[in-house]
Amino acid sequence: MMQDPIEKLTQEFSKFPNVGPKTANRFVLHLIKLPVKEIKKLLEGIIEVKKNIKTCELCYNFFISKEQENLCSVCQNPLRDKQTLCIVETETDFQALEKTQKYKGLYFILDGNIIESKKELFQKRIQFLEKRIQTASFKEIIIATNPTTEGETTRLYLERKIKDKNIKITHLGRGLPIGGELEYADPETLESALEGRR
Repeated sequence: MMQDPIEKLTQEFSKFPNVGPKTANRFVLHLIKLPVKEIKKLLEGIIEVKKNIKTCELCYNFFISKEQENLCSVCQNPLRDKQTLCIVETETDFQALEKTQKYKGLYFILDGNIIESKKELFQKRIQFLEKRIQTASFKEIIIATNPTTEGETTRLYLERKIKDKNIKITHLGRGLPIGGELEYADPETLESALEGRR
């Protein structure tokens, strides 16, 4: 027996981060109402993103690839502070901090936290981070994980991993609500948290 296409597509949308079954179902019902040309535009956009977006070899940020480039514009920028590294959980955290236009160093994206990420993938990312720290000349590492239980556990784990490297380790200051997430904080709050790091 063929699966109901609405149910099937709802299940696919439910796999998206922070999308529950009800929201996923609303997406599907919205798509059903759209004209075919709008659906085609959406599909073309998805294919274009998949085809033209690469992952930076140094920080794991997504960027539009030009020819053989392997680094994003932040990692390529000679004006960035090469002695400061900010570790964030996700690409959206990276974007939120960049919007403040106050942080001028480099980044490293963990792709989640120690509790919710797949263990093997998370450990590979940590191994790469350790290699990057060993080969670079960082003077400060900012651990900018979310002020959640998962984020704090990740921060403590990272601190233990890099504490013997003779590098100053800081984390974001007050201003961010406990249990909140960086991607939802306004630029002023993030700016204040960056300035008050300790």
